[in-house]
Amino acid sequence: MDIILGILAIIVVLGIAYLLSNHRKMVNYRGIGIMILAQLLITWFMFSTTIGQTIINGISAVFNKLIEFGNAGVDFILGGVVEAEGGVFFFDVLLLIIFFATILSVLTYLKILPIFIKYIGGIISKITGLPKVESFNAVNSIFFGQSEALIAIRSQFHHLTANRLYIVSASAMGSVSASIVGAYMQMLPPEYVLVALPLNMFSALIIASIIAPVNVPKQEDKVDITDVSNDKSIFEAMGNGALEGGKIALIVGTMLVAFIAALELVNWIIQAIFAGVTLQQILGYVLSPIGILMGIPTSEVIDAGGIMGTKIVTNEFVAMLEFQNMIGQVSEKTVGIVTVFLTSFANFSSIGIIAGTVQGIDREKGGEVSKFGLKLLLGATLASILSATIAGLFI
Repeated sequence: MDIILGILAIIVVLGIAYLLSNHRKMVNYRGIGIMILAQLLITWFMFSTTIGQTIINGISAVFNKLIEFGNAGVDFILGGVVEAEGGVFFFDVLLLIIFFATILSVLTYLKILPIFIKYIGGIISKITGLPKVESFNAVNSIFFGQSEALIAIRSQFHHLTANRLYIVSASAMGSVSASIVGAYMQMLPPEYVLVALPLNMFSALIIASIIAPVNVPKQEDKVDITDVSNDKSIFEAMGNGALEGGKIALIVGTMLVAFIAALELVNWIIQAIFAGVTLQQILGYVLSPIGILMGIPTSEVIDAGGIMGTKIVTNEFVAMLEFQNMIGQVSEKTVGIVTVFLTSFANFSSIGIIAGTVQGIDREKGGEVSKFGLKLLLGATLASILSATIAGLFI
């Protein structure tokens, strides 16, 4: 029964994307079929095979070791601070972003990541028939934040039509940065966070390619990685990465203060009118139909839907903090599905981040992103639903 519901959920998601399509006759059905098959194979391999489990455990061990290194730096600065039971979120989670951002910056300066991303993106482009820039950006978005991923392809922006701009923006919103994956893994089960990375990459491309299909001439289908880093030495790369990580940690912390406080305010207003009702419960009821199709048990779908809705209207960190307290009270299937859904930047605040970044690169194209902002969020949310549904088929 769960498999039937999951297939129905995939059909519904693809159907909604098709209804939103700008040019239905141009949709690359072969490429979309290949990417869905790739998602199924990746999820089956990672969840259902010994080798896949070994790989997940190995990657988790690497991240855990990196987290240990990061904690050494945090402890040096905060060694005299006595933490309360359960720790302090800013110290234990957000400050780790600084170390991960530093590593990414160094790997970018050494051209290790850009070359890896370029060739993986090239393979995806060759197999699916999608343009190289879009494929490169999709892989790039696994490692870098929304702004950084878009800045990496700034030299190609003059080639981007409105549909191509939608695809690269959707990839940026539908994925997450590797610099904060360590933070996610501190809050949610690592295996589901890790499987979400490739699933979201493909889901963002699938949904965006249906909504905004493109056909790019070969002479315009090129990727330039020569200008991905302006650092002059490895030490400058470390310094700039650390500063960027510190900025991200501060931004996330600031947004959490604002969004959690605003959520409390909204709930206070709602409860003043409807006693005992919260925004999370309302969102839970709204999202419960799709939640059931995704494979979430009916007894847990309202609570799970509330978490998913909270992520859309606030951000993934707010939702993860709430969901962290529920993990021991819901089934493993719900934990996996919701974790995969939460592991993306698909929320309202991301519209402003992406539009602002594009505006900084090209003012005219920034205006185009603002025009399709809500459609961008809807597409990225559909991508999150698709990823979570596919993950649920194997849990």
